[in-house]
Amino acid sequence: MDSPQIASRRATPHSADRLDRDRQAAPQVFERLRDMIVSLKLPPGSPLSRAALATQFGVSSTPIRDALMRLEEEGLVDVFPQHATVVSRIDVRLAQQAHFLRQALELEIVKALALEHVDALIDELNGTIALQQKFTRAGDFEKFMAADNDFHAQLYAATGNRALWDLVRSRSGHIDRLRRLHLPSPGKAQDIVRHHKLIVAAISANQPDEAQRHLRQHLSGTLGYLAEIRARFPEYLSE
Repeated sequence: MDSPQIASRRATPHSADRLDRDRQAAPQVFERLRDMIVSLKLPPGSPLSRAALATQFGVSSTPIRDALMRLEEEGLVDVFPQHATVVSRIDVRLAQQAHFLRQALELEIVKALALEHVDALIDELNGTIALQQKFTRAGDFEKFMAADNDFHAQLYAATGNRALWDLVRSRSGHIDRLRRLHLPSPGKAQDIVRHHKLIVAAISANQPDEAQRHLRQHLSGTLGYLAEIRARFPEYLSE
């Protein structure tokens, strides 16, 4: 199997895992574990020991249980009662459903923005693209993906639909893992940046049809390579 350039299968405890005591523990544990799963620091099949996680994050078993329940709801972990909890394999069907939802929403969002864009948004989007270019040069895929998500979140927020972005994100764990596997492929990060630039240019030029065309090409960029990804990482994907 080719390496997706991800971290070691075993996540070791360190001081950075300690939580902010001024905030509820369970949401923090959930977000950190989710980030580790989506980034493939915890690849499919990784066992998750509740006792070890409690020690790692310095909390009781209750926040760990609550976080794992939320991850199970998103399909990111498989819980076998009285036996084990493991990171789920990537469910291609759920990835395709997330793509369908996201495309339906974002086509309407970029159309609305192209019909009446705000210059401040264009500057904001271009700033995010500049960060992506910086992370591409550095080969920092984690920060690149974070900036990629920021770009799309900015589109939702600009149309007053930030809550819809939160919904999309909660459904996107499987397709985001596919994207993470695909991202190190030669030219992939550059293609994402190029599409982002084309989308912004179409919005800035008040060209809704062009904005939608470039967005559609952009969002299909990973699923179009599904067979290749499956061939390279067969044990990571569901049948």
